[in-house]
Amino acid sequence: MDDIRVEDYLDDKLQSTTDFDHLDTLLESVEHQRSQLQSQLDDATKELEEARRSSSERQAALAAQIDEFQKLQQSIDVRLKIVAASDAPDEAIRRLEQPMKQLHKVDLAHRYLLLLQHVQELRNAARAHLPQSPKAALEPYTELKQLSLRLRELQGAADGAAVHLVAHVESVTEALWDEMKKTMWGELEAVLKKRGWPNVDPESEVDDEWIQCFEKLVDLQVPEVLYSPTLVTLLPMDVMAQIFVKEFRFHFLSDKPTSNPQGINAHCFPWFLSLLDKWEVFFRENFAPVLAAKFSQTEVSNKMVYMDPGCAFIASMLPVMREKVNVTMAEAVKDPAFLSSFLGQLMTFDDNIRSGYSYDGGDPENGWEGLTGEVLNTHFRTWLEAEKKFALDRFNGIMTSSDARKIDYDFAVAGKTKPTFAAVRVADLLRSVTTQYERLRRFSHKLRFLIDIQLAILDDYHDHLKGTLEAYQTMTSTVGRAFVGVSKEQLAALEGTGALETLCKVYGSADHIINALHDWSNEEFFVTLWEQLQARAKANEDQTNLAGGMSYDHVKDRISSVVGTEDNDSGVLFDETIAAYTMRRKRAQEFLTQTLIQNQRKAFAAYLKRPQWSTISDEPTSGEAYYQLAPTAELDEPLTVLKRDLTFLSQALSTAVFRRISREALEEVNNMLWSDVLMANKFAASGAAQFRRDVDALCAVIERYIPDGSSALGSIKEALRLLNLPVDVPPEGGGEGGDNNTLTLKRAVDRVFTDNTEAKKVLEELEVEILSPPHARQVLQRRVENAE
Repeated sequence: MDDIRVEDYLDDKLQSTTDFDHLDTLLESVEHQRSQLQSQLDDATKELEEARRSSSERQAALAAQIDEFQKLQQSIDVRLKIVAASDAPDEAIRRLEQPMKQLHKVDLAHRYLLLLQHVQELRNAARAHLPQSPKAALEPYTELKQLSLRLRELQGAADGAAVHLVAHVESVTEALWDEMKKTMWGELEAVLKKRGWPNVDPESEVDDEWIQCFEKLVDLQVPEVLYSPTLVTLLPMDVMAQIFVKEFRFHFLSDKPTSNPQGINAHCFPWFLSLLDKWEVFFRENFAPVLAAKFSQTEVSNKMVYMDPGCAFIASMLPVMREKVNVTMAEAVKDPAFLSSFLGQLMTFDDNIRSGYSYDGGDPENGWEGLTGEVLNTHFRTWLEAEKKFALDRFNGIMTSSDARKIDYDFAVAGKTKPTFAAVRVADLLRSVTTQYERLRRFSHKLRFLIDIQLAILDDYHDHLKGTLEAYQTMTSTVGRAFVGVSKEQLAALEGTGALETLCKVYGSADHIINALHDWSNEEFFVTLWEQLQARAKANEDQTNLAGGMSYDHVKDRISSVVGTEDNDSGVLFDETIAAYTMRRKRAQEFLTQTLIQNQRKAFAAYLKRPQWSTISDEPTSGEAYYQLAPTAELDEPLTVLKRDLTFLSQALSTAVFRRISREALEEVNNMLWSDVLMANKFAASGAAQFRRDVDALCAVIERYIPDGSSALGSIKEALRLLNLPVDVPPEGGGEGGDNNTLTLKRAVDRVFTDNTEAKKVLEELEVEILSPPHARQVLQRRVENAE
C-alpha cells in the first residue's frame, strides 16, 4: 500500500518532462516533510514515555495514600477506643460552657443595647415634632408602640424571657405617649386660659386657634381611637372638661354637705345633667365639623362618642361620676333600703343620659350599659337579695293584713269577678317588682328577678290558695272531719253564704292573677324577655348554665315547658304559673257548683217529702187558675236559700261564670224535681197545679237574677205542661160536653200511647221540645187518673 501511495505521489508531481527540472526542489521538500514527521514522532514518543512514567508515579502515590489512610483509620479507631474509655471530652465541654455562656451574654447585651438605642431614637424623633406636627410625631410613636407589642408577644412565646427589657420598652412607650399628650394638652390649656374658659358665652363661636388646637389633639388620638377595643375619651374634651371635674369633686367628693351619699339624687345627678344641658349645643356647634372630618369615613363613624361632641363631653365627665357612684355604692350596700332606692335613681340617671343625649358609650349595637350595669357587675347579688327580702316582707304584710281575705267588691263593675284585697295587692306588688328590674340591660339579671322574686311570690300565693281549697275540702267531707277534726268556729264560718264566700275568694283571687299574667305576657317587656330566653335556650350548648347560673331544666320547670323548642308562638313567660292558678280556679269553680247544689238539696229536703200531691181538692185548677194558688209552704226555704245564694254569687262573680255555675246547679235541681217529686209521686189535678205553681215561683226567682236562666228547668216545665192537662173540657153555656178539638188528659193519653208518631204530634201541639215520647208517657202515668 505504501508503494501505491508513493507511486500516486510521483504521478502527481511528475506529470511532464519539465517537472524533472524541479526534482531537487521536490526532494528537498520531501526531506523536509520527513524531518517534520520524524520530529513529531519523536515528540509523541517522548510524551508517551512521560505519561507512562507519570501514571506509574500517580499509582504509586495513590497506593501510598491508601496505605497511609488505612494506617490513619487504624490510628483513629485506636484513639476512639481510648477516647470512649476516657472522660476528657466531657471535661473539655464543661470548661467551655462558661466561656460560651459569657459570649452569649455579651452578644445578647450588644443586641439589647442596639434595641435600646433604637427605642431612644424613636422617642427623640417623636418629641422633635411636637407640638407643631402631631401627625408627624405619631409615626415614630406608632413604630415604638408596635415594637412594644411585638416584644410582649415574643416574650409569651419565650416563656417570659427578657422581663426587664419588655417592661422598659413598654414604660418608655407609655411615658412617651403621656409626654406627647401632656405637650398637646398644655397647648390647648394655654389657649383656654387666654379665652377665660369656661367663662364664655355658651352660644358663642370659638376662634381658629382654639379649633386648631382641638384638631391637633384629635390628630394625635386618631390611631388610638381607631384601634382601641375599648372606649377612648377624646383629649381635647378631657382638657375642656377638667375644670368641671374639679368643680364636681369640690361639691360631691369632699367634706361638703352636698357630698352626702344620701343626697346624690337631690344634688349630684341634677348638677351633672344641667351641666350637659348648658354646654351640649356649644360643643356641637363648634367642634362637630372637626370630628366629622376625622372620623366620618372610618369604622367608628357610627359611634356617637366620636362623632358627637356632646357625647364626647359626657364620656370625659363620666369617670368622675363613676367615682362618685362607687363611693355611694360602698355606703348603700350597708343599708338595703337606700340600696334599693339608689339603684332606681341610678337607672333613671342612665336613662336620661341615653335618651336625652343619644349617648351610646361607644357601643352602637347594644347601647351604653350605664353606670348601673357597671355597679351590678359587682353588687347584683347583694341588690337581688335586698329586693327579694323587701318583696317577701311586703307579701307577708299583705297576707297578714286584716282585710286581706275580704272580697274587694269595689274593684270592678257589676258583672265582673271580684278578687280579694290580697290578690289585688299581690298583683300590685308584682308590678312594682317589674318596675325595679325592667330597665336592666343584662338578660341574666332580668331572668333572676323574674324567677327568684316574682315567681317565688306567685308560688307562695298559689300555695295559699291551694291550702284554702284543701282546708275547705277537709271541713266539708265526712272523712276529712273524722280524721283531721274541725272546730265549731270553722263549721260556723261555712254556714249561710260562708262556704260560697270562701270559694269565691279563691276563685276571684286566682282569676285576677291569671288575667294579670296574661296581660303582662302581651306587654313588650315580657315578650322581648321571652324571645331572648328562647333564642338563648336554642343557642346555648351548656345546659347547666342557661343564664345567671341557672340550668336549662330549672328555667324550663319554672317558666314554660316549651322553652328551647321551636314552639315559640304558644309559650309565654308565665306558662307554668298560669297553669297552676288555672287548676286552682277550676277546682274552686267545681266546689262552687257542688256547694250550690248541696245548699239546694238541703233546702228542698222538706219539700221532697211532701205527701199531698195526690189529694183531690175543690180549688179551681183549670186554665190559668193555678196562678191563684200560693206556693207550697215547704218551698219557702228553697226559695230563700236560692235568693240568698244567687244574690251573693251575682255580686262576686262575672256574669258568664255566674250563669255557668248557676245553670249547672239548676240543672241538678231540675233532675232532683224530676226524679224525687215528679217520678216519685202520683198527682191529682190539684197536686199537678200546685207543683206547677211551685216551679213557676222557682223560675220567677231565677229569672230575677239570670235572664232566661229558668231554661235550666226546661224539662220539668214541659213535664208540668203535660201533667196539668185537664181531664175534661168545660162545656160552653152550661151545656154538657165541650170542644172536641181541645186536648184533654184522656185524649193525650190515648194518642201518646198509640205510637211515637202520634206522640210527637201531641208534643208539638203542646210546644214541648225537650221531652221525648217515652218521657211523655212517664209523665202522663203520674196522674192519678192514669194510675192503671
